[in-house]
Amino acid sequence: MGITRVFEYTESSIVERFQKAGVVDFDELKSLPTLFVQENQGPGIEPVARVGTLLEAKLVGRDVVLEYAFDDSIAGIPNSVAQRFAAELGISNTQFARTHWAVKNADLFRTLLRNAQPRRHKPKVFRLADIENIEPLLVSAMMPFQSSFDAVYVAIQDAAKGAGLRCRRADDIWEDPLVIQDVVSLIDRSKIVVCDCTGRNPNVFYEIGIAHTLGREVILITQSEQDIPFDLRHLRFVSYLNNAEGRRDLTNRLLARALDIAN
Repeated sequence: MGITRVFEYTESSIVERFQKAGVVDFDELKSLPTLFVQENQGPGIEPVARVGTLLEAKLVGRDVVLEYAFDDSIAGIPNSVAQRFAAELGISNTQFARTHWAVKNADLFRTLLRNAQPRRHKPKVFRLADIENIEPLLVSAMMPFQSSFDAVYVAIQDAAKGAGLRCRRADDIWEDPLVIQDVVSLIDRSKIVVCDCTGRNPNVFYEIGIAHTLGREVILITQSEQDIPFDLRHLRFVSYLNNAEGRRDLTNRLLARALDIAN
């Protein structure tokens, strides 16, 4: 951008701090948290604002050349959302329509935390916590509540333990009168969800859908490849035999996958 667009819409006291004798102190400006806002383009196009870092800023002739990187851990903010709290940052609607570099006396991250925190969609059948709270060491096992799967559960627990994780199954807990609520809460807190498709249990398939929707790391296991639904065949899954040797192999394969995910 042209050098004349640096410090547009910026209070004179701030300009004086970052510009001495007409020379912009780019090194000092690079230390500031930065919000990069795409210029509004008109109907049908939704520009997005991103938080990032200025890596380099230098004067080339009468232009300022910027190198920057976005912070991928912070989701982009549609301009239509950013405009709702822009006044808190000292940004007017006019500024969304012009490329420039302004410096504001405002707390960017406090404002974003208060206004741009994504709200979770609220299901009607069960509850989700307002704020996502994943326990990084928690693995959950989704399988039929049948004694024939107890030894398989032990194999999953052994794999989790070997990876420095802990594994729980919904019938291990009783935190809510509704079983589905305990199941969903466990999935929501889990880093990894292991789902046994053996026997095509409808409850397990329902839980797979919840885990996928919540964006959890899902590992599918089965005693029969035919029990993997057609819509999930494109996903990698672990086949195992339900005997002592097969369960040891299952533990080893799950351990390798859990270590890969954990790292």
